[in-house]
Amino acid sequence: MNGQCRFSHVTKEYLKVFFCILNEMIRGMTEVKLTDSISHNLIMQMIPHHEAAIKMSNNILKYTTDISLQGIALQVITEQTKSIENMRSIVKHCGELNNEEHDLCAYNKTMRQIMQTMFSRMRCAQITNSINCNFMWEMIPHHEGAVEMAKNALEFDICCELRPILQSIIVSQQCGIKQMQELLRCLGC
Repeated sequence: MNGQCRFSHVTKEYLKVFFCILNEMIRGMTEVKLTDSISHNLIMQMIPHHEAAIKMSNNILKYTTDISLQGIALQVITEQTKSIENMRSIVKHCGELNNEEHDLCAYNKTMRQIMQTMFSRMRCAQITNSINCNFMWEMIPHHEGAVEMAKNALEFDICCELRPILQSIIVSQQCGIKQMQELLRCLGC
């Protein structure tokens, strides 16, 4: 945290919860027992990623009075809850599709890079006493990570039932990024 700025009690409470959510997400995504199935691995890493977005959104909803940001947070909760349900319903079947070792290596290498970039950008997101701005500065790299993870998986042989879920993630998260970038401009962040 920036030592130059004094943070309000509300900001401190918001940030305390955010960093707990972030650390839990990082553990959830990095401690997954990887298999020979890209489909299985992606699902098992995307679920804690989505769960973190839901928790982050619930965290901002405790504090924000901005109607546009409330709408964005509620949209994140709705979309990512549905995405988790969809992934959980196919994980067993999709996990039966195994990939060749060279594909697994290529997929995992890119996935690690995407995750490390996302974790770093979320950890180092700008922090001010505006929790509305803080949330979006944290959530944009989170969404960008989901888009990149989905695009990476779509480059490989994955379960046909997973493809439309990943395409939906790409569309919804790119839309969310644009909404947050516009709101950041409107709020003068």
